Amino acid sequence: MIEIASNIAKADIVQMPSDLFTGRIIVIHSASDVEKAVRYLKGFPVLGIDTETRPSFAKGKTYEVALMQVSTEDTCFLFRLNYIGMPDALIELLQSNQLKVGLSLKDDIHSLHRKHSFEPHGFLDLQGYVKEMGIEAQSLQKIYALLFGKKISKSQRLTNWEADVLTDRQKGYAATDAWACIRIYKYLEELKSRQDFRVVKADI
Repeated sequence: MIEIASNIAKADIVQMPSDLFTGRIIVIHSASDVEKAVRYLKGFPVLGIDTETRPSFAKGKTYEVALMQVSTEDTCFLFRLNYIGMPDALIELLQSNQLKVGLSLKDDIHSLHRKHSFEPHGFLDLQGYVKEMGIEAQSLQKIYALLFGKKISKSQRLTNWEADVLTDRQKGYAATDAWACIRIYKYLEELKSRQDFRVVKADI
């Protein structure tokens, strides 16, 4: 029987080894490459999804979503929305019934809506999914740490996602967040199918 704690303290995560997506990362910064990328992604039953927005450090100043990352288990596409906008192929993906797993998806969908309206379908938010299983943790970093005993770095979150060229660290961070969503979902689905786990109340 596998035991999973319901929550974890940030101090405990700091001591854990880091984990990082090690698959292919493909940056899409021209509309002509979007259709090929979406065609590839349609071949997978489950996708991980996330977005990044340039942070604002000035009161009242906000930016539109700059990046949407969509990942399979071994390949992540980084769609640079600040360059390509929201092409029809991306809208079609967002409106399809293909399962797209993310975290705090309400915020992501709202940000994407500001660029182009669409009817979202096929989205599964991990926050609600893990809560139904008794896991109280709600951040991606905490959920991942509880399940795999490793930490996901958040050091790149407040970097400039509208930069002309994304750094390797930015690309790795963005891809890891989308990929981690798939890994969490598939692992919990496997445990549910085997029915050999229980969630233990954490005292933190």
